[in-house]
Amino acid sequence: MDLHSALRAGLPRDAVLVDRDLLEPYSRDSAPFCPAGRPSAVVLPRTAEQVQHVMRVAHARGAAVVPQGARTGLAGAANAADGCVVLSTTAMDRILEIDQANRLVRCQPGVVTHDLAESVAQYGLCYPPDPVSREVCTIGGNIATGAGGVCCVKYGVTGDYVLGLSVVLADGTLMRTGRRTVKGVAGYDLTRLFVGSEGTLGVIVEATLSLRPARRAALAMLAQFRGAREAGDAVAAIVAAGHTPSALELMDRTTTRAIADLGHPLLARADAATLIVECDSADPAGELAEMARLCAEAGAVHVETARDGARSEQILQARWLIAAAMGQVMSTMDGNPTAFIEDVAVPRSRVAALVDEIEAVSARYGLYISATGHAGDGNLHPVVLFDQDDPGQVRRAQDAYDAIMAAGARLGGTITGEHGVGLLKRDWLRRELDPAAFALQQGLKRLFDPAGILNPGKVVDLSPALAEAAHA
Repeated sequence: MDLHSALRAGLPRDAVLVDRDLLEPYSRDSAPFCPAGRPSAVVLPRTAEQVQHVMRVAHARGAAVVPQGARTGLAGAANAADGCVVLSTTAMDRILEIDQANRLVRCQPGVVTHDLAESVAQYGLCYPPDPVSREVCTIGGNIATGAGGVCCVKYGVTGDYVLGLSVVLADGTLMRTGRRTVKGVAGYDLTRLFVGSEGTLGVIVEATLSLRPARRAALAMLAQFRGAREAGDAVAAIVAAGHTPSALELMDRTTTRAIADLGHPLLARADAATLIVECDSADPAGELAEMARLCAEAGAVHVETARDGARSEQILQARWLIAAAMGQVMSTMDGNPTAFIEDVAVPRSRVAALVDEIEAVSARYGLYISATGHAGDGNLHPVVLFDQDDPGQVRRAQDAYDAIMAAGARLGGTITGEHGVGLLKRDWLRRELDPAAFALQQGLKRLFDPAGILNPGKVVDLSPALAEAAHA
């Protein structure tokens, strides 16, 4: 029996796609600069048992399997390999249980993040992680990449909410990790090992997630500064004073100008670095007043503090307009422009220095680069605009990306705060980890996937020659 027939033997008729036109959308995620192959088939299982069937078939034939969610990832982790089986979990979209007493939810991996948050909100509960793509990204993909979001400065990232997982291993074995209890330290923490593993160790088929009580009503503040240095001083002062804003976002001067050009009414200075602060404490107005004072002391040239929800929404809208602003800038560019959204994290005290480095990279390579991100936890997202049909600009964009990664490393940072490694940063991972740690990660990959069929080539490359070269 050939591969396709074997897959069909344990799946619904419409759950195996082999037609070339149907396969094409599943070839890659949203990352640039990453190769993508043509899959042999795409499978859309609906149950854990069906995922087990797919993995058993693939394991018996040595066929590569690339797990996918909504393909919103930005590191190439979901890119297909030639001849692989793409295992899409988007049809596994059921919420299985909402437990109010224990503040947890069980769900399949294809549940959309926003839909999960809306569902638990009906019970007076909150699922805080809020990636920018939350309207379309899925819980399984969030767990696989270790996704973050705007509110993570106060509420943490996806991994902080994963209590337990059901995972199908490379040979089709179904394994349960973690717990339903608030506390638990029995054995090694395999749950955390799968968080951020990007489909290289197993396929997540169910997640048990912790929840919180519904958030209080929030108020927001916008503060503008002459440059990133003063904005960084304000962030440091806010953190040092013990404040815990639910969002603490930075937009550099380039980004602020682009959003002001769209006509946002509250950006009084288009040539300024902008902080957006949200607070959902018991006394948001009082706490925002204190943070406004700290911003003024750090050199703010304009501060706008909301007194009601409508004004807060208007302030926060500036943050959500970034994509539209970049689209407007690209509409003025020649050729076939695209945007590359990067991800690098540094200690909070070095955020302003990283913005300065990014501005220097922009000037050095003659590219439009804006810098935005989560200043409260040091995670910035440089956005590089370039003409993808111009080989010279593509090469300069790649060089600029490397320069930004190198700058983050010099400032004591890490190559990714929430987008993952995938293909895009595989070589940089070797540079960040010391040789012993990298070798141990290779060993873990071999332990979970001896035949190397799960998302091959992603995150930890098992090629000995490449590993030796990286640490030579």
